[in-house]
Amino acid sequence: MINALSGFLLLAVIVLIGWALRRWAALPDNAEAVLGRLAYTALAPCLLFTGTLGADLRLLVSGPLLVSTLAAVACFTIFALIFLRRDRRTRVLGALAGGYTNANYIGIPVATYVLGDASLVVPIVFLQLLIITPLALTLLESTTASLLKPARNPLVVAVALGAFLNILGVRVPAALLDPILTVGNAAVPVVLIAFGMSLSGRRVLAPGPDRLPTVVAVTLKLLVMPAVAFLLAVALGLSRDAAYTVTILATLPTAQNVYLYAQRSGGDLVLIRDAIFLSTVGCLPVMLSITGIFSWTR
Repeated sequence: MINALSGFLLLAVIVLIGWALRRWAALPDNAEAVLGRLAYTALAPCLLFTGTLGADLRLLVSGPLLVSTLAAVACFTIFALIFLRRDRRTRVLGALAGGYTNANYIGIPVATYVLGDASLVVPIVFLQLLIITPLALTLLESTTASLLKPARNPLVVAVALGAFLNILGVRVPAALLDPILTVGNAAVPVVLIAFGMSLSGRRVLAPGPDRLPTVVAVTLKLLVMPAVAFLLAVALGLSRDAAYTVTILATLPTAQNVYLYAQRSGGDLVLIRDAIFLSTVGCLPVMLSITGIFSWTR
């Protein structure tokens, strides 16, 4: 667990850089928006394309992944039902805050150092890239007049193209793939810097209409989702180790990608910003508690 802190530390340092840049670097007022647009239209699509292109799509069929999927869907549904009277963007983004995990930046070090196998988080990454992300973006884009907008969304196109070439077994030449991979590697740092900028001069859980949805989303992410995952693992007869794995992975914080989706769609940035921050800070003690309970009941 101590080694897993390196993943949290890396996140914190990059976010702090973004916060410091906004506070002291005298950047233009639209710097955060420009970074978000750059990440959305170029960096993140390259990252998603290369990730999907090299994925083993057979990993999408497994018992633990079924548990992770159902736990996420349960949290999505609970948030949407609680805030049924809110606008669609708030329901979609809040639902994502309650169930869309940071499977890459936090998930990989947790899977490596806590669970002992980095590949355990890979199916969740594929699930989110191939299924949840396109569906969520489609729902967000469909709030506008044109139903064709989701098909033109660069993130959806990147995932669809990567999956299509993957299924066909097409080998993309290194001369083309390497630049795409290099650009994609910049996506996460840029998103984190933009997120850090958003924290400057703002108070977490400030009074207002976003406070209750934020508390509900963070509660779903850190408490409800792991509890549902554990109960489903027991109900489906998964082994003790598998139950521990899906429970820990369900505790991963809200992914910073959700902030990018909110920024691009014109959704509730305060809700998503606060949910990401609070779930990232709070997930470690929850993971330690789960580990202690499993160890004590062994």
